Amino acid sequence: MVWRRRRKDWDDIFDLFGREFEFFDEMFERMIRDIDEIFRKASSGEIKPFVKGFSIRIGPDGKPEIREFGTTKPEAIVEGIEERKPLVDTMETDDEVHVIVEMPGVSKEDIDLNASETTLEIKAEGENRKYSEVVNLPCEVIPESAKARYNNGVLEVVLKKKHPKKEKKKKIKVE
Repeated sequence: MVWRRRRKDWDDIFDLFGREFEFFDEMFERMIRDIDEIFRKASSGEIKPFVKGFSIRIGPDGKPEIREFGTTKPEAIVEGIEERKPLVDTMETDDEVHVIVEMPGVSKEDIDLNASETTLEIKAEGENRKYSEVVNLPCEVIPESAKARYNNGVLEVVLKKKHPKKEKKKKIKVE
């Protein structure tokens, strides 16, 4: 049996595509109106801009770690300054833990750090920015060993591990 397309079949296909394009066109117009409304409210001061993001890295156990950063909820706004969660990354060496924190818009005098054996509390409040985060450290550290540097919006905190990894080495005789 030979199958032939009739003119009506092609008309139905083009009609179907036409309806789909109309649907996408209406959806796109609705999105443009919503975006215009958001920009209007932001420029009038009715709403404040927000920042939201995440970082993904592979942890020491081989599993991915997902961390959020950005503007917190509107109820966290204090005196007109939005509180943000900074982007934080932790790295381990054999005897140290390095915590890298991105906090642009503040000076080093605005930063308040508190360390315990298992956490690092970070707070900073500049003229236009406020950051707050509690970092759970990957192992126990010696809080008194902490050293911190802040340069170009990046804070680096180095803490000595409480129980550094000690490798047992054995001398191997070559025969």
